[in-house]
Parts: sequence; structure tokens; C-alpha cells
Amino acid sequence: MGSRGRVGLSAGTVVLAVLAVLLVPPLVRLDEQAVDLAAKLLPPSPAHPFGTDELGRDLLLRCVYGLRISLLVGVVAALVATLVGTAVGAAAGALGGWFDRVVMRVVDTFAAVPHLLLGIFVVALFRPGVWPVVVSVALTHWLSTARIVRAEVLSLRSRPFVDAAVSGGASRLRVALRHLVPGVLPQAGLAAVLMVPHAMWHESALSFLGLGLPAHQASLGNLVQTARGSLLAGDWWPTLFPGLFLIVPTLAIASLAAAWRTRLNPRRRSELTL
Repeated sequence: MGSRGRVGLSAGTVVLAVLAVLLVPPLVRLDEQAVDLAAKLLPPSPAHPFGTDELGRDLLLRCVYGLRISLLVGVVAALVATLVGTAVGAAAGALGGWFDRVVMRVVDTFAAVPHLLLGIFVVALFRPGVWPVVVSVALTHWLSTARIVRAEVLSLRSRPFVDAAVSGGASRLRVALRHLVPGVLPQAGLAAVLMVPHAMWHESALSFLGLGLPAHQASLGNLVQTARGSLLAGDWWPTLFPGLFLIVPTLAIASLAAAWRTRLNPRRRSELTL
């Protein structure tokens, strides 16, 4: 399959995932929390295409709800982290001097701490829920965006049109808002898209460890965590389908982001593997 075919397949997968999380809950008016012990751990069948879990709940519906939570956390956390990283990186690159050195030392200090460990510390300060996870992911993922934006701003500062603006009497703030920030928006947007899969996996890891969303809430990490006992008993479907709902969309988003990065910088085409 060529690169265009992979991009088309990835785009179709992302569109299908978004349509599923938007349309299935209102159209299928069933409670994903409804317990039916008489139907527990049923294998995939026409009545339950993904089977049922240990409490008799339909896995297809719970996977869709779990994907909705994961996408919500991933997109919101990526946007927040991108805004923070863009603001910090642009300020450091535009102002330079001691401010740039201090900011980058702070970035290096936070980057030295593993994301998951820092995320566990942040989530532990709050009750389990969606927004503590969003805050945790956002606070641990803005660092790479800040570095990318700073590097791009430093590159733009050496361009002739920036020198012309400074020579014409433009202030630093005007130069930053009119020339530097617009110039880094494509890179910042790419960083946001690349961050969505990372944020989804981060949320799933926290939920799998019991530190993310409440255990009763249908998130992909919770579904995989609660299915461990079933897997040991030989029931494979409670683990397989939530795992696929996590892996396939994140790979599709990463593939689209890689294609976008290639368009921004065609020279790096040979370095990318979709």
C-alpha cells in the first residue's frame, strides 16, 4: 500500500472513530453500565458482536464509551499542552537572554522526570475523574512543544523580514505577534496532533493502574484492567477489543501526523515510517 493509501486508510479510521463516539451513544439508547449476570462473559455473537464482560455488559457499547473518554482526554489535554508549550516556547525564543536560559532549564528539569511518574503525582492530588487526568497529561506533555516552538522562533528570528521589521521600529511584542507566532502555528498544530495518541495512552496507563478514571467508568484503560482476570481464565474478548479500540485509532492519528510532518518538511520524508 502506497503512502496515499495509508493516509486514506488512517483518515477513514479516524473519521469512523469520531462518528462512532458521536452517534452511537445517542442512537443506541442503552445503558453501558447495565448489569446482566445471566449474560456474563458471553463470547462474540450477533446479539453482542464483541461479547460481554464479567458483569454481562455489552463490550461493543462499553468500548465506544471508553473511546469517547480517551479521545476527550487526548484532544483536550493536547490542546491545553500545546497552548502552554507554544506560549512558553515563543516567549523564550523571542525574548532570549537570561529569560530563555531560565525557561529552558525549567523545561529540562521537568523533562528529566518520567511522564508517568509525574502524572501519577499530579493525579494523586485529586479525586479520580476526567479533569484531573486532563490536567495530569497536559502538565507532562507541554515540554516537547515548548522546545519545538522555541527552535522554530529562533530560526525565524534570523530571517530577513524579521530584521526588516525591527529596523522599521517594530517592538518586540509586535514582531512576536505579527511574524514569529504565525510562523510557528503549523509546527504547533502538528505537535498537538502528535500529542493526542500520547495523551490517550497516558490516560489508559493511569486508569490501568487504578489512578485515572473511577473503576466503574468505561474508559479503555479501565476495560483492559478489569479484563485481566478473564484473560487468565481463557476469555480473550474482554481484553482484545478494548486494546484494539486503543491501538488502531492512535496508530491512525500518528500516521496522519507523520504525513502532515512530511508535507511541512519534504526533506525528512525518508526519515519517516508511517
